[in-house]
Amino acid sequence: MELGSIVEFLNNKSILVIGATGFLAKIFVEKILRVQPEVKKLYLLLRAVDTKSAEERLQNEVIGKALFDVLREQHGANFHCFVSEKMIPVPGDISCVDLGIRDSLLKDQILNEVDTVINFAATTNFDERYDVALGINTMGALHLLNFVKKCNHAKVLVHLSTAYVCGEDGGLIKEKPFRLGTAKKSTKVTDIGMEKKLVEEKLKNLRSEHAEESAITSYMKDYGSKRARMHGWPNTYVFTKAMGEMLLVHHNRDTVPLVILRPTMVTSTYQEPFPGWIEGVRTIDGVAVGYAKGKLKEFPFNPKLTVDVIPADMVINALIMAMVEYANRSSTPSEIIYHVGSSLRNPFKFSNFQELGIRYFVQNPLIDKDGKPIKVGKVTTFSSMASFRIYMAIRYSLALKVFHLAINTVLFQKSYKDKYIAHERKLKRGMRLADLYEPYVFFKGIFDDANSEKLQIAASKTCSEAHAFNFDPTSINWETYMMDAHFPGLVKHVLK
Repeated sequence: MELGSIVEFLNNKSILVIGATGFLAKIFVEKILRVQPEVKKLYLLLRAVDTKSAEERLQNEVIGKALFDVLREQHGANFHCFVSEKMIPVPGDISCVDLGIRDSLLKDQILNEVDTVINFAATTNFDERYDVALGINTMGALHLLNFVKKCNHAKVLVHLSTAYVCGEDGGLIKEKPFRLGTAKKSTKVTDIGMEKKLVEEKLKNLRSEHAEESAITSYMKDYGSKRARMHGWPNTYVFTKAMGEMLLVHHNRDTVPLVILRPTMVTSTYQEPFPGWIEGVRTIDGVAVGYAKGKLKEFPFNPKLTVDVIPADMVINALIMAMVEYANRSSTPSEIIYHVGSSLRNPFKFSNFQELGIRYFVQNPLIDKDGKPIKVGKVTTFSSMASFRIYMAIRYSLALKVFHLAINTVLFQKSYKDKYIAHERKLKRGMRLADLYEPYVFFKGIFDDANSEKLQIAASKTCSEAHAFNFDPTSINWETYMMDAHFPGLVKHVLK
C-alpha cells in the first residue's frame, strides 16, 4: 500500500465533484485548492437549470462562505481570478441520466478530462420525501456510476455514504459491502426496482386525484418511513443510502475502482482551515441547539453509550488519502469500504457530550431577543424511549387536556389558550426530536475501522505529507475540541 506525495498526485488533475454545495463537499474543494493550487480543474455539479443559476449557487453557497477566508487571504486581490480559473460550475441533477448535464460540449469536456470523481450528493433529512431520497441517494448513485464508466481517464470513484447504513445493528460492525437485495429483516428482500415502481404508482395516483403538493409531500414522507422500517432500517435516509451502495457494488463489476467512505456523525472542523467551522444543525447538534436555546428540558439517551462523532476535516483527509491510495494501485479489487469514526479507538460517551454541553452553555449562555442570557440547567434524561413517552404523557399530554377544558370555559379562555399552545409546541418538539434520534441515541454498535487504520499506517510510512491529512481519531482530545472548537463554532456559524 503506497501513497507517495498527495500534492504531486493532485497536480494538473481534473476532479468532478458531485453535490458541490454540500457541507463536506465545500471542505473538500477548499482543501484541494489550498494544498495544491496547481490542480487543473474542479468541475462542480450543482443542481441548477442553467449556467447562470449554477454560477450564482457557486458564488452564494460555496465561494462566499467563511470557510474560504483562509484561501481568500492567501490569494488576496487575485482570489476571484484564481477560483474562476479552477472551479467550473456544471448545472445538472444527479437524479437524472447523464447527471442531467444538458451542455453537450461541457459534458464531452468532462468525459475526456476527468481523472477522479467524488460523490457528495445526498439528501440527509431523516424523513425526506421517499421519491426525492430514492432519486438522489439511490438512483443517483447508479446514474453517476454509468456516467463514470464513460469517462476516458477516470482512475477512481469515491462515494460518500454513512456508517449508519448498518441500520440498528449492534456489536462490532465490519467494513463490508451490501449485496443487491439485502434487507435488515431476514424475512424481506430489498427489491429496488419494485421500490421505484411503487413510488411512481403512488405519485401517479396522488396527482390523478389532484392532491395538493403539501399533501403529496406529507404522504411521501410517511411512505418512505414506512418502507424503510418494513425492510429493517430506521429512516428513509439510511435506507436509500444503503440501496445506493447496493447498486454501486452490483453494477460496477470491476469496471471502476470504487471507494465507499462511511463516516459516522460528522461535526465541525477540528483544525482546517480553522477549528469549529460548521454549516447547519447536524445530527446530534440538534440536541445541543435545543438545549442552548433553553427549549430542551428532557431527552431520552443512555449516558453509558458511545456517541460516534468525527470532525469534518478528518473525514475529508481520510477521503483524500483513500482516493490517492486507490488510484495509485496497480491492481484493485472491485470496491473498498472505509469507516471513518471514533467509537472503536477513541470512544466519546453521551455522558461526556452532556457534561461538556452543560458546562459550555452555562459559562457562555446564548442571548435572547430581549438581550438577556438564556439560563440552562441539567437535562432530565431517560434510558429508554418507553420511560420517556410515559413522562411526556404525564408532563404534557395530561396538562394539555386540562388546558383544553379550561379554554372551553369563557372565564379562563384567554389566559389558558397561550399556555395550551406553548405546551403543545413543547410536546411536539420533544417527541419529534426523540423519534428522529431514537436509532442513534440508543445505538449499541461500534464501527470497526480496520481499513481506515491500515490506510493511516500506510500514510505515515509512505507519505511525507501525512501530518497535513490527519484523520487519526486517537489524536482528538474531546474536551478541548468540544469546548474550544465545536461549541463555539456552533454558536458562531449556526446560532449567530
